[in-house]
Amino acid sequence: MILGSNSVRETHYDVLFVKEDASYEEIRASYRTAILNSHPDKLNSDNETGERFLRVHKAWEILSDPKSRTAYDSELRDLRQDVVASEDISLDDMIIEDAGEVMELYYQCQCGDNFSVDSLELNQMGYTLMRDGTGIFVRTPDALPASIVLPCGSCSLLVRLMINPDIKVPIDGYL
Repeated sequence: MILGSNSVRETHYDVLFVKEDASYEEIRASYRTAILNSHPDKLNSDNETGERFLRVHKAWEILSDPKSRTAYDSELRDLRQDVVASEDISLDDMIIEDAGEVMELYYQCQCGDNFSVDSLELNQMGYTLMRDGTGIFVRTPDALPASIVLPCGSCSLLVRLMINPDIKVPIDGYL
């Protein structure tokens, strides 16, 4: 998912319910399930079902071909980098709340509301929020720095969360 402009844009990976680092076999299996579950002949042939079927097919066309997938991945990275954000922040700038299975990350906006993302959303984008005994860090699919653009919950401002897999945020007085 690409977060920005107070909306969430669905990527081809989201359409097929796979992570961005999914193997060809994982993409193929997910495609088969998704195409069967969205086929207009099998379901009520309403407009939304037909649109879902076409999105699944388009995602498969792009992600099943190595050259197309590489170009698409590059476009995603560029899109995430090119958005004009009011500021760049890092993981250690965010307030992290551990709600058990899901960790919530917040950063206060000038308007008083928050920029936020949770560990499930990060996971859908291919990033894993990890916690060990001393800190919290983000694991990226390719172990390279990355970024995510987050919209404010109320106004039109955006921030870019810079993800550096080498940085660990201390918890409970550790580090």
